[in-house]
Amino acid sequence: MSGQVAVKTELSSAGPPGGGPLDRWFRISERGSTFPREIRGGFATFFTMAYILVLNPIILGSAKDKFGHALSTPQLLTATALVAAVMTVIMGVGGNLPLAIAAGLGLNAVVAFQIAPLMSWADAMGLVVLEGLVICVLVVSGLREAVMHAIPQALKQAISVGIGLFIAFIGFVDAGFVSRIPDASNTTVPVQLGGSGALSGWPVLVFCLGVLLTVALMARKVKGAILISIVAMTVLAIVINSVANIKSWGLTTPKVPTDIFSAPDFGLLGHFSIFGAFGQVSAITVVLLVFTLILSDFFDTMGTVVGITAEAGLLDKDGKVPNLGRVLLIDGAAAVAGGAASSSSNTAFIESAAGVGEGARTGFANVVTGALFAVALFLSPLLTIVPLQAAAPALVAVGFLMITQVKNINWDSYEIAIPAFLTIAVMPFTYSITNGIGAGFIAYVVLKTVLGKAREVHWLLWATSALFVVYFAIDPIEQALGVK
Repeated sequence: MSGQVAVKTELSSAGPPGGGPLDRWFRISERGSTFPREIRGGFATFFTMAYILVLNPIILGSAKDKFGHALSTPQLLTATALVAAVMTVIMGVGGNLPLAIAAGLGLNAVVAFQIAPLMSWADAMGLVVLEGLVICVLVVSGLREAVMHAIPQALKQAISVGIGLFIAFIGFVDAGFVSRIPDASNTTVPVQLGGSGALSGWPVLVFCLGVLLTVALMARKVKGAILISIVAMTVLAIVINSVANIKSWGLTTPKVPTDIFSAPDFGLLGHFSIFGAFGQVSAITVVLLVFTLILSDFFDTMGTVVGITAEAGLLDKDGKVPNLGRVLLIDGAAAVAGGAASSSSNTAFIESAAGVGEGARTGFANVVTGALFAVALFLSPLLTIVPLQAAAPALVAVGFLMITQVKNINWDSYEIAIPAFLTIAVMPFTYSITNGIGAGFIAYVVLKTVLGKAREVHWLLWATSALFVVYFAIDPIEQALGVK
């Protein structure tokens, strides 16, 4: 892939291997990286995912549980930053991959709007803890790792490509360059350019300039291209906002904060009941809710780990992820920690691709990202001034780097090309990594079967595809079981 080759060429000239204990532990020189690259990568990852400090409290705080109780926004911000800081550092030190961790989008919406209305918040977060424990058991048993190894290499490449399109689409949507049509009843077009069919407003201009600056710096192979763009566009956004006082920046308004420090509130830590849900809803409902959480978390993480590791050029000759068992166990523990802290299930973030695009190749970048989340516990007003319009260009640029892997797929063989296509297309079109993986798995099994090659399909892919059939048909299944 051209993007990856360019990065590898740059890294190969990093200089002679270092000999310090940190260098040896994180294998920084061995992987062709340097401390400055890892630090830049850690900063880039943080700034592209810092929005979670604002968005997670908004999603969880906007919902009420069965008894009409809402969670405190300041407490949610503290819980979100704390778990992200601790688990990101643990992933860096233990897994040694540049994979940052924070509250998973989509998963938090399920907890807020599907689970919490059926029970108390403590019971809902208990189910998140239970989900994480089950995932840890799957990891310890070797099943989760075995599933990842059973995936054909072409499908792994398709997952990376699909994620590339997905995160680029996220960047366009978050920046307001693309938007949903509010009332699509009179048109067959679901999305549009800008907010009204045309680009307008200073925020979108900041995004467009950010994209152009990022790709120009990347084309000229400027070190720190992504981070330079984020900082430059944030400064520009602050200047524009101070002059025009714009109201349409979205979640984060780029202005110099009146307060720099904010005291963290740890009041939500430990407020969960792991078995409380069984007293509120039927056992079948509990099983289905936990199943939904597990499947989304399981395969979102799988896609993210494969995609980021492949883009970083860290897959071995057999296409396997280094330290995979530890990486998956830490990710499962992150789900447990998220539930225990009431910040919802935490998982590997696809925005880690921004750090990889900046040159990160080891877990030391995670230490930097985690440290910034820890600082955010006390300096959240200062560290949340980066608007999405300034950070989103990084997602578009990294999306380009990841999509270049598409050339490695054999498009002449329909039995793998069609599943690969569905994997790539379904991810951005349904806004879900899990949905794309499920569509690709099912298509792969079906095509192998109709071509008389069913024996070539690993039994774990058969089992996983069957679970995805249940996942996609969850609504009629719930109706048949009387859950709805």
